[in-house]
Amino acid sequence: MLKIVQYSRHFAVNSYQSILSTAKCLDLHQNMIINHQQLRNSYSFFNRMPGEQIWKGLLSVSNAGRRRGRGKGANRKMYKDLNRGQIMGVGEKNFLWPGLNAPVMKGSEVVQIKELKVDPAYKENLIKIRDQMEKRKRAYVHPLERGWSGTKLLGKWIGPPDPIAGEEFIGFDTKLLMVKPVFYMKPNFGRTKIISVLAVTGNANGLVGYAIAKSEDLRTAINNAKNKAGQRLFRVELDQNTILHDFYSRFGSSKVFAMKKPPGYGLSAHRCLRSICDVTGIKDIHCKVEGSERNYLNLTRAFLLGLINQKTYQQMADEKRLNVVEINECLGNYPILKAKPSDNVGGCRTDEQIGDTEILDFNIFIHDGKVKEQENLKPVYYTEQNGWKNYMKKWNYRKSREQVRINLIARYGQLESYLTIREKERLQAKRDKFLSTTTTTKSD
Repeated sequence: MLKIVQYSRHFAVNSYQSILSTAKCLDLHQNMIINHQQLRNSYSFFNRMPGEQIWKGLLSVSNAGRRRGRGKGANRKMYKDLNRGQIMGVGEKNFLWPGLNAPVMKGSEVVQIKELKVDPAYKENLIKIRDQMEKRKRAYVHPLERGWSGTKLLGKWIGPPDPIAGEEFIGFDTKLLMVKPVFYMKPNFGRTKIISVLAVTGNANGLVGYAIAKSEDLRTAINNAKNKAGQRLFRVELDQNTILHDFYSRFGSSKVFAMKKPPGYGLSAHRCLRSICDVTGIKDIHCKVEGSERNYLNLTRAFLLGLINQKTYQQMADEKRLNVVEINECLGNYPILKAKPSDNVGGCRTDEQIGDTEILDFNIFIHDGKVKEQENLKPVYYTEQNGWKNYMKKWNYRKSREQVRINLIARYGQLESYLTIREKERLQAKRDKFLSTTTTTKSD
């Protein structure tokens, strides 16, 4: 029987030619005829260009589209290896092909083409591999290491600045506040893209610095911003885990209103200001931003200017030559002395030396005589109804009960008022009168 075996151009024909050149192999293959003339001249859409170029045409984005933000995000198409899981010479019908998936010679014997045992799970494994290829594996990131949104760099910790002259930044860490592309024109290259990075670093103990760096490479810009921020450090005064007092600061069209809060309140602020508080060491604060909220550079400058311009209690006492006293509702309005004027400024002034128009209110003094404009909020719809008015009549007599109790204890030392004191005096006078009358009657 004459066997005709045709080999494609991808098959190892040269290996068989070397085998057939020996006398031993000529006896074994005397009935085998190999067709070396086979050609494949078909030319169509499917073999016009390689797979790399087809994938490039599918996944590439034009320069105009890239500037508009295309080709990014969750809907971005990914390259897929359609040959994944397939091995040359191995298929649903398992064969042993010498020179392709098996050696041609095994010792002194020539390996023959033979059919092997069929793998029943071949198709299932191939489908499983292709299904896994379509699913993206998200890398797990610890919640404390995540940024503001998704996998973006903004708000992430990037480590301390690089050492300078062998001195390391122990206890420092850096956060990214801004990463944005900037375009400018060059006379020889035309429109050129660079990356602008804003970073802030600190030791969480009042030492903080910020800087901006630009570079064509993102990693270079981040590293330069981090190192420049470490070279521009300054100290801000803190009251344990919060600011010294409320302040208002402005830079450009960005306005920041910062309010001091008790321990356990947390950080209630713009995400840019919250990151600055993390590196500075502030844990309890409430910040309100007005004006431009997207200009992170102006927000950073405004907030840090407010921290720098804070006044300590001793500075206030020396400036006014008066005692600084805290009266806190949580402590029963008990007065606590915070600072008193030093002897270098002449000591504390008397009541006769204080003018009638002098500002003594703490909040007005720290804001330089300015008062924040209060918004006129629209009343809730049910406040005009009769049911709400009846409720307020019932609630009116006890709505300030707790505040009255605190004020009475702070003023009289116990839960009493001038009315109770007057009643006690009346009863005591009546008792004394009664006792005196009784004594006179007995003596008679």
